[in-house]
Amino acid sequence: IVLTGSDDRLWKTWGFPDGNILLTGEGHTDWLSGCCFRPSGTQLVTSSGDTTVRIWDLSRRGCILTLRGHSRAVRGCSWHSCGDFVASASMDGTSKIWDVNSERCRYTLRGHEESVNSIEFLPFSSTVLTSSADKTLSLWDVRTVSRL
Repeated sequence: IVLTGSDDRLWKTWGFPDGNILLTGEGHTDWLSGCCFRPSGTQLVTSSGDTTVRIWDLSRRGCILTLRGHSRAVRGCSWHSCGDFVASASMDGTSKIWDVNSERCRYTLRGHEESVNSIEFLPFSSTVLTSSADKTLSLWDVRTVSRL
């Protein structure tokens, strides 16, 4: 199964080798910039130009949570390997760590001077890697909200 998101505001899962569409999700009001499966495979996260991050339940075939807090388009998203946290990177110059269970922002990472364009958790750690339009990469310890 492959997951894609696009300018048409939709995410799709595709079966291979046939390439047929298995599921389609709609709900964002602007382009999708990122999408990622939860490590368990039961849910996915999407990020969008509409400034939101959404959690989707594949068995329910719909959005179960919309995370709001960025003031500009969200450029990327990723799941932590434990499946309880989602990270987002935004054109507002911040990144956020979201607690999916409590449905709130746990931390806001500030320090880049321009848009944060991507974010990834390092596997099985509390470290996040961000990249920015300010031509820098940063490693963050999300427990202390500090750069390493």
